[in-house]
Amino acid sequence: MSGEKRLENNTQESHEGGKKNGNHVGLEGDANLQFLTNGGDLTKVKSNKWKKKRFYRLMEDGQTMWKETHKGFKKDRTFSIDDIESVRRGRQTEGLQKYTDNTLEDYCFSIIFKGKRKNLDLMASTREDAKKWATGLEKVIINMRNLNSQQKSEHWIISCMRKADKNGDNMMTLKEVKHFLRQINIEVDDMYAAMLFEKCDTSRSGTLEGEEIKQFYDLLTKREEIDVIYGKYAKTGGHMSAGDLLNFLQQEQREAGSLENALKLIDKYEPDLTAKQNKQMTKDGFLTYLTHLEGLILNPAHINVYQDMRQPLNHYFISSSHNTYLMQDQLKGPSSTEAYIRALLKSCRCVELDCWDGPNGEPVIYHGHTLTSKVLFKDVIKAIKEYAFKTSEYPVILSLENHCSVEQQKLMAHHMTSILGSALLTRPLGKEIPVCLPSPEELKGRILVKGKRLNKLEVAFNNNTDDVDSVSEEDEAAEAKQGEQETKTKTKKIKLAKELSDLVIYCKSVHFNSFEHSREKQACYEMSSFKESKAKNLAENSATEFIHHNMDKLSRIYPAGTRTDSSNYNPVMMWNAGCQIVALNFQTSGKEMDLNQGRFLPNGKCGYILKPDFMRNPDSQFDPNMPTERGRLRKKILHVMVISAQQLPKLNKDKPKSIVDPFVKVEVYGVPADRASAQTAYINDNGFNPMWNKNMHFTINVPDLALVRFVVEDYDAASHNDFIGQYTLPFTSVQNGYRHIPLLTKSDDVIPSAKLFVHIMVLDP
Repeated sequence: MSGEKRLENNTQESHEGGKKNGNHVGLEGDANLQFLTNGGDLTKVKSNKWKKKRFYRLMEDGQTMWKETHKGFKKDRTFSIDDIESVRRGRQTEGLQKYTDNTLEDYCFSIIFKGKRKNLDLMASTREDAKKWATGLEKVIINMRNLNSQQKSEHWIISCMRKADKNGDNMMTLKEVKHFLRQINIEVDDMYAAMLFEKCDTSRSGTLEGEEIKQFYDLLTKREEIDVIYGKYAKTGGHMSAGDLLNFLQQEQREAGSLENALKLIDKYEPDLTAKQNKQMTKDGFLTYLTHLEGLILNPAHINVYQDMRQPLNHYFISSSHNTYLMQDQLKGPSSTEAYIRALLKSCRCVELDCWDGPNGEPVIYHGHTLTSKVLFKDVIKAIKEYAFKTSEYPVILSLENHCSVEQQKLMAHHMTSILGSALLTRPLGKEIPVCLPSPEELKGRILVKGKRLNKLEVAFNNNTDDVDSVSEEDEAAEAKQGEQETKTKTKKIKLAKELSDLVIYCKSVHFNSFEHSREKQACYEMSSFKESKAKNLAENSATEFIHHNMDKLSRIYPAGTRTDSSNYNPVMMWNAGCQIVALNFQTSGKEMDLNQGRFLPNGKCGYILKPDFMRNPDSQFDPNMPTERGRLRKKILHVMVISAQQLPKLNKDKPKSIVDPFVKVEVYGVPADRASAQTAYINDNGFNPMWNKNMHFTINVPDLALVRFVVEDYDAASHNDFIGQYTLPFTSVQNGYRHIPLLTKSDDVIPSAKLFVHIMVLDP
């Protein structure tokens, strides 16, 4: 048995969860897993000329892929299964579509990484091997994701121990222990390290092994704050009976639970069989409950679709993307179908297509008048067909910015109808001219086109023969060239092909003149787009009118053309004015995207969130800038105690001695009166188990519009604080009581073992 394997087994003798973790519980003896462990040659595809065979295999820990590399100065490369977002079978990436022949469809697969890391495009030597690789990897990924929090935590600690055990002799010297502590993001002075070491070295051999490592692990992972809470409620011979647990659920978690609920939790989370038979919960079971679904901050009742999805489309906030084709900035970044796939998989429901005449008569998508690369319109439509409904079954809107000649417009219409087929909405749903928009429920699985239309929708009910006509080009297209006069651009005309015009049903783009003009002249299916500065002005000075406008019309907001770095505006002000399609640059991470993903976190992450009643009811006179409708708004007080954090990631992995000094910020976003933030002090040299016990409180005037963002940063006296992780959710989805909060990276991926631990109390004033 290898040193690292023995270390793992010794360390985890009584930690069954962790032991199963490395060995992939449920996959023992699995042929696909065996195939991955044996490994084999795959051709890595980078370009037409760069296609090279490399050997890949899954390492013994079951968590790490190893690949040989032929660059002398690079070490043999590994990557963690945790870094993989998904496996795509076939030629489903731009690289494989460009650089391999379509006869090789069944030989190819791609590993898609989280964050901004490039895809790994691979080709097996046989169809069977490609299938085995893809199936095996999918199984291992799902298995990793299904590990409970405890198992993930143990896996993380054990892999750090393995790295610290330099000579793989399954013993840890004092020097190795110090190295290990730095690995797990904790810096202790030499005396404390020596004391810990001595306490565990019961054999006085000068090394830790077997049970001693186990004792060291337990000492390290002991959570005093959990001991205190458990001790307060465990009144039955040192354990929690079902009644004790119910007491905790009612008093601390503010849940209207029953004895039956408590028994279900014991059955679900208690690892000790004797305790389970006695209907009791041990401290281990209690911690497992606290780090799982029912113990997290997000209300489990809000995880799946729970809102009424049968209201008109304009009654929902809709997750929307701007310049969807871009992977980076707006001046010279690459355009890619991959950017559409990523946005759609993040539940984006409105994507933008900037269409221009391309060579060989084929329309292309790119950021006009810039050096961004081009991608074929038909390739984007194929990607949309494939990925539109993978994470949400509710409608997708294609926001067309059309700069094409009539001939290429006809081809655009042809590509959409032939590729999207029955998913493309080409006629109004009913037999009569609509007086309000259909609902997300009625439009499930459908793709809608937003763009210019030559005539009113009434024409769809009788045969019209107009072929081509001109329409004024405003929207973003009018703002296209930097420095051009506003007045000049407003009058630009574009010829529009009937074939393309006819595909615009419920999202006809019209110019916005005034709220009065819209009330009198605009049909429910006609919608306007607003540049962020125009929308901001209306939201600040005519918010109530803007909200009423959005009660029966759709509004799309887009970033100013001056944001050449693809930065984002804060979407909250736009939502406060009832705007539905608040388009952000999904390719740019940061606070604004965190708020967007937080807004659309509940309701099954389906990309649609029902607006509050006071934004849908014509009797409402709600003004976000002066919220006074007392009865309707239900003011609340939010008390947060930031208690501790666990296993924060090291930021500078290249510098073993670099340890984080973490602090936590709690931020509230909503109407202007609700914007607030507070923070803890920072803790020196401890990212493993820092403890703050810091109380904060916030007044929330309009709970239905408020978002709460928890941010962990690394304090730096000399320069900008570094981001460690964050989690954002709607205030109305926050659970009371002792709650763990998962932490997400900048690109919205879960950091596997990191958590915040807080106590939440929401009170009436």
